[in-house]
Amino acid sequence: MFYHVVTFIWGFVLDLTALSGLTDDEKDLQILLLRQQLRIVERKKTTRLIIPRWQKVPLAVLAVRLKEKTNNTRKPLEKSVQLFKPDTLLRWHRDPVRRQWTFKGEGKPGRPAIDPELEKWILQVTKDNPGLGFEKLEGEMRKLGIEVSFITIRTVMRRNGIPPVPDRSRSSWRSFLNHYKDQFLACDFFTVETLTLKTLYVLFFIEHATRRVYLAGCTAHPNAAWVTQQARQMTWELEERQPSIRYLIHDHDTKFTQVFDSVFQSEDIEIVDIPYQAPNANAYAERWVRSVREECLDHLIILNENHLRRVLNEYVEYYNDRRPHQGLDQDSPSGIEPASPKVQSNIEMCLEVSFETTIERLPDI
Repeated sequence: MFYHVVTFIWGFVLDLTALSGLTDDEKDLQILLLRQQLRIVERKKTTRLIIPRWQKVPLAVLAVRLKEKTNNTRKPLEKSVQLFKPDTLLRWHRDPVRRQWTFKGEGKPGRPAIDPELEKWILQVTKDNPGLGFEKLEGEMRKLGIEVSFITIRTVMRRNGIPPVPDRSRSSWRSFLNHYKDQFLACDFFTVETLTLKTLYVLFFIEHATRRVYLAGCTAHPNAAWVTQQARQMTWELEERQPSIRYLIHDHDTKFTQVFDSVFQSEDIEIVDIPYQAPNANAYAERWVRSVREECLDHLIILNENHLRRVLNEYVEYYNDRRPHQGLDQDSPSGIEPASPKVQSNIEMCLEVSFETTIERLPDI
């Protein structure tokens, strides 16, 4: 690059020296000859001519000098410049002048970014108060001892894709169920094949809030009388529950007869039928069926109805009292009780013995 610049400057100086020894007539003839050659080049040109910046400088300087020497600037420039427009040459001259006088301030323009911890608090307060606007959120932040303007709150919400109050405060089906989940009970059937390929039907109930499962019973003939009896026993089981159950969810299985629904309706429990072929609408019950199959029934061969009843009773007891649930923060429906001090001391003693034994077995280094 530097070599090309030096060569270009040296050639330009030689051209000026050669022009100083020519007469005015010779200069005029050379100008006409060069102008005709430029017209030929311009007619043959098919693409836009791109030249480097260091070659633009002498052309821009000569155009400015010509502009200063002549009174009628436009016409001499248009006659002399063939490959480029006169405005283009003048713009080339203005660019370096503008860059010379451009002030570059230190740092990025605009207000400084807010603290990430403050933005985290704004998002948390916004999430906890979906029905509050920018100004009221400012007041909630002030209660926490945080001074922040509603404009900053609005900017943070827009940057994180949080819609304003009219769109954010709309109640969804999920939020509606979470508000009333303590009053929802679901039930369903699933089948088990015995060793002799006999089909047994299992009826169970599950609470939405606590995930507690109630095993109603299992039978090979789930007729209307049997199902109605299980419904009565379930209402007796839930009689002392607080808050009381208000809704029972089940599908359109024909085994759930009108008498079955009437038993619960007599206790002011409303029956909610899920849509046809939509098991996800009864997701809690469907998930428990998957759990009992994967964790218990798939590992056993069921002999008969009594065997199935005993196995399910043991699993339901484990499921309600000891099994951790992700939806309950790894707690159980009944609450996992911590081990007694005696059990804890025995565990710690076993761990210490195991650690000492491991150390003794390590080879000497």
